[in-house]
Amino acid sequence: MFELLPRIPLYKTFRKFGYPKLLPLNLTVSVTSKCNSRCRTCNIWKSEKNDLTLEEFKRIFKNIGQPYWVTLSGGEPFLRKDLVEICLDLYETCRPKIVNIPTNGSVKDTAEIARNILKKCPEAQLVVNVSIDGIDEKHDEIRGVKGSFENAIKTYKELKKIRGKNFTLGIHTVISKFNVSRIPEIYEYLEKLNPDSYITEIAEKRVELGTMESDITPNPEDYEKTVDFLSEWIKNKKFGGLSRITEAFRLEYYEIVKKILLEGWQVIPCYAGFASAQISASGDVWFCCVKGQKLGNLRENGYDFRRLWFGEAANREREKIKRGECFCPLANASYTNMLLDCGTMLRVVRNLV
Repeated sequence: MFELLPRIPLYKTFRKFGYPKLLPLNLTVSVTSKCNSRCRTCNIWKSEKNDLTLEEFKRIFKNIGQPYWVTLSGGEPFLRKDLVEICLDLYETCRPKIVNIPTNGSVKDTAEIARNILKKCPEAQLVVNVSIDGIDEKHDEIRGVKGSFENAIKTYKELKKIRGKNFTLGIHTVISKFNVSRIPEIYEYLEKLNPDSYITEIAEKRVELGTMESDITPNPEDYEKTVDFLSEWIKNKKFGGLSRITEAFRLEYYEIVKKILLEGWQVIPCYAGFASAQISASGDVWFCCVKGQKLGNLRENGYDFRRLWFGEAANREREKIKRGECFCPLANASYTNMLLDCGTMLRVVRNLV
């Protein structure tokens, strides 16, 4: 992560003055809108579209520069039969240091696919996070499919057999109004599975997920109690490698989200559109998936990401973000925001030591 340090002042200058013009440091690429879960906190499965093909991804990757961290999301990413090939082309073209893939754990060959990705991308850190939102039938109720919990645990245990310094296996929980009161119980169960990291994200209204009209976000008071519990757990547990850094950021993320929920503003400057971005499964380019403000579609623009990233629509959206017209607790973008905020990074370093 130290190799990022020279790039930090450049992104701060880009946000303040619009120059130098830089490509994203953190990129989320939705490889599919298809999903076999029916989550109460996500409706993406209702809007399945014409996913980009492998050949289309190859053309796109040639124009996105060298992002440090790439998340391959969905839908359910492991439903893509060519996921290994997508990862390989991303790796060979863009050389990301970290490739993060979330999963609901439903696909039978998930562990084998992960092994193949590791074999073909040996210099990248592969992070796989299995999503678990409850225990037994409580998880199935939230995920909307009977047997989801059993499949997720089975997949997790198969992934746990993978050995390699460039592999991190985590568990991910979406904290919603449906499970916020049970997080301590969920944590106590999941801790016994010994994940490399345990991360959570708050359920929120997102254009990408089709949840703008959904009542899923826990109230600030309940969320605060939950994350205070999780923060104490992080402080009392020893982590190693990438997980140690992740959890140091996690402590600060929890504090930022609490303030956003209570105060309703950009607690630290947002770098969406400057250092982070997202490409939807059908080729739309967004600064973030919460607003889902379409800058254009890559299929309609010769798969030229730079044309959209540096276009007039992008510049207008950047000004709105700089003025603080939007604020959200999106975890993926928040990590980038924290990295580029001096005060937050001092606190992260304090957490590390």
